[in-house]
Amino acid sequence: MTILPRWFKRPIILAADNPKGPWGGSDEGNDGGPRNPWALPPGGRKGASRPSALDEFLKKARGPGGGGGSGGGFPGLPAGANPRMLWAIGTAIIVAVWVLFTSIHQIGPQQRGIVTYFGRYAGVLQPGVQLTPPAPIARVQTVDVQRFRTENFPRGDGVNLALTADQNIVDLTYSVRWNIGDPRDYVFQLAQPEETVRAAAESAMRAVIATTTLDQALGAGRTTIEQRVAESMQSILNSYKSGVRIQGVSINRAAAPQQIVDDFNKVTAAQQEAVGAVNKARSYAQQVIASAQGEAAAFDRVYEQYRLAPEVTRRRMYYETMEAVLAKSDKTIVEPSGVVSYLPLPSAKQAGEPQAAQPAAQAQPQASEPTAGAGQ
Repeated sequence: MTILPRWFKRPIILAADNPKGPWGGSDEGNDGGPRNPWALPPGGRKGASRPSALDEFLKKARGPGGGGGSGGGFPGLPAGANPRMLWAIGTAIIVAVWVLFTSIHQIGPQQRGIVTYFGRYAGVLQPGVQLTPPAPIARVQTVDVQRFRTENFPRGDGVNLALTADQNIVDLTYSVRWNIGDPRDYVFQLAQPEETVRAAAESAMRAVIATTTLDQALGAGRTTIEQRVAESMQSILNSYKSGVRIQGVSINRAAAPQQIVDDFNKVTAAQQEAVGAVNKARSYAQQVIASAQGEAAAFDRVYEQYRLAPEVTRRRMYYETMEAVLAKSDKTIVEPSGVVSYLPLPSAKQAGEPQAAQPAAQAQPQASEPTAGAGQ
């Protein structure tokens, strides 16, 4: 008697189980229960090959006439379709989608479409829905002709130094606004439009600053500089046939470089002092001119009086002149009755002292009368 291990007894027990189990008792004589999936089909024999899942799928796809099957196949496909026909139908669908998506173009209101046939320019598409031959026969490149682009100089927080006409250095920060004027030239003439615009802007700005003084660059000359730079840029880009239109140039900041800011402040202070001195000189000149004009007007009035009474006016002018002259000088009056042989003039008292004031006042009418007679 052979004793089998316990793990080997389990399959034998399962095989000898009740024939009324879930898989039935045997391959033949099945009484209607579910068939054992590992058993041969009824009427089959060992060694016969079963059809695979792929074969069953292809048989169903071919339909009723494709392999003797009774199934209906996939809906929408012709009866008896073979793999070659399926490939042809799939290819036709792909080609139709490709033609649809590459022949119809939606051009926006702000856009223009540049059409090329095998790389050669063919025309410009206007806004709307447009039709072209499919790719690769025709290609359409859309460009935005209404969007304004801005280039800032310098980029970031850099330094942009320029030399002025009076040999000074100025740090400029400015921006340029531009858009597309001719889509055809813009697409075919420029390989790098942004870099071309930047190069033209820097060249034009340095050329204009080289003919401008520092005071003009820092002050009221900015508007003139911006206009000249815009005109110079447009001229350069037109010579390139770039299709770019310059909308404007704006100088945001113009100042001295950071390295020489102290010296620049001293120069600015000296310039302000010079301006103050010039203003003071102009004010003094205006005062002198006003005084001279007043004296001229007074002389004209005296001349009118002189024409009416020449003798009286002449005597009056003489008296006024002598009064003005003698009032500023020292006077020594010598009376005939008191003449001495030696007169110490250096030690004589001044005419303005109290002792000499009264005799001088008394003697002045007597001394003035002969003088007036001599004048006559």
